[in-house]
Amino acid sequence: MAVPLLQTLRIGLYVMRQHFSGAKRYPLVLMMEPLFRCNLTCAGCGKIDYPDSILNSRISVDEALASIDECPAPVVVMAGGEPLLHREMDQIVKGAIARKKFVYLCTNALLLEKKIDLFEPSPYFTWTVHLDGNREDHDKAVSREGTFDQAVAAIKLAKAKGFNVNINCTLFNNADAGRMAEFFDYAHSIGVEGITISPGYAYERAPDTEHFLNRRNTKDLFRKLFSLGKGRKWVFTQSSLFLDFLAGNQTYQCTPWGNPTRNVFGWQRPCYLLGEGYAKTYKELMEETDWDSYGVGKYEKCADCMVHCGFEATAVSDTLSNPLKAARVALFGPRTDGPMAPDLPLEGQRPAVNNYETLLSQNLTRLEAEGRTNNLQRVSQG
Repeated sequence: MAVPLLQTLRIGLYVMRQHFSGAKRYPLVLMMEPLFRCNLTCAGCGKIDYPDSILNSRISVDEALASIDECPAPVVVMAGGEPLLHREMDQIVKGAIARKKFVYLCTNALLLEKKIDLFEPSPYFTWTVHLDGNREDHDKAVSREGTFDQAVAAIKLAKAKGFNVNINCTLFNNADAGRMAEFFDYAHSIGVEGITISPGYAYERAPDTEHFLNRRNTKDLFRKLFSLGKGRKWVFTQSSLFLDFLAGNQTYQCTPWGNPTRNVFGWQRPCYLLGEGYAKTYKELMEETDWDSYGVGKYEKCADCMVHCGFEATAVSDTLSNPLKAARVALFGPRTDGPMAPDLPLEGQRPAVNNYETLLSQNLTRLEAEGRTNNLQRVSQG
């Protein structure tokens, strides 16, 4: 695992306290989206399909830190959109670190070289650079040539300045296991400490919805990839049982409250990937969301999802309940042959509901009532 010892101990103690206190629901990671605006238009992204009045909105420093104080999660992931377009992102990060939160700033790295001196190396801070494969694969995924080389240059600069750097890699159904294996070797050769890996989620508003993985294809791809990884020194930032789940060896249900999301609309129900409504406070999100309505076999939109923000918390809980199983997978790696664990049945799941237009109208009305679309502090364009 690529998680530093301090973080491992702090998170481990937090999880054990929650687990042994009998807490039914508790967060591991706060997903903070300070803005939706991005400087790329990736074909598989469903996060940027909003009018300019929303794309130009942002969460203020005070709002962001208040939300961090609301949510007890030990880890805060700054996502988006592109967080470095937020001109006060450094202040949000500093405030989170002052609260002893472990901060991961997700970025496509196009602005990293320009903004890097606003940040300081810290055991509580990690750059997470979005790279979806080698030069050809990544540039195609983000729909712009040259982004791979810019990201690699930024990674090398960040390493030279003493920062922790991981990469975030999303795989689609056109991913080739052999090319990905070569890419992982290369990533570690340039000093990347760890890899966060996940199958792409089928955003319903994404420009390209043809290349998302279904569950069987996800398992087949990751089995091939992990088989090629045997004997190589790849380091992942995820639990061993989540990786085993990707390889089809665990039957898991989603834990959507494990990674609650805060964005310009409020607290997103039920998770980072599905916008089915919004709560005003973290407490309202946790106590008033109909969690039982979501998950594999419960809701059609969840049927093919195997993404880390939904299932990592499930794997962590299973690790506490079955430490020997987790240790065995950590030692020997995910099993890459033999029968797969059964899937959760999909019969009886409620049909998908297209509520984008309704929620957009509601959120625009609320933001206008609050004066947030009339007096916008424009995000920095770099």
